[in-house]
Amino acid sequence: MVAEMIPPAEALSLSALITPTEQGIASRVLAKTAGGSLTLFAFDAGQGLSEHTSPFDALVLVLEGSLTLTIGGSPVRATPGTIVRMPADIPHAVDASDACRMLLIMLRDVKGP
Repeated sequence: MVAEMIPPAEALSLSALITPTEQGIASRVLAKTAGGSLTLFAFDAGQGLSEHTSPFDALVLVLEGSLTLTIGGSPVRATPGTIVRMPADIPHAVDASDACRMLLIMLRDVKGP
């Protein structure tokens, strides 16, 4: 997993960090700690993730294209420059109507000893 993370102290182009897959979804973990992770996704048009839940909050930041996030049964349209919070344990799904890129920020609640 460490091999996938981006190098420290470098300015990197987000578009160069991932290669979109025709009729598919590509992802790359950019950073990961016990407190959370940052993952870059590229969805081709018509691709998505079926409804699922996560035990921690997540933030979606749309970089290019557009997508619809369905959170707890409510659709939310997200476009470049927007951010959407998906609460922990609430069912959510992703549908990319256009080819798009997004950052997924996962926030784990780290409990002390």
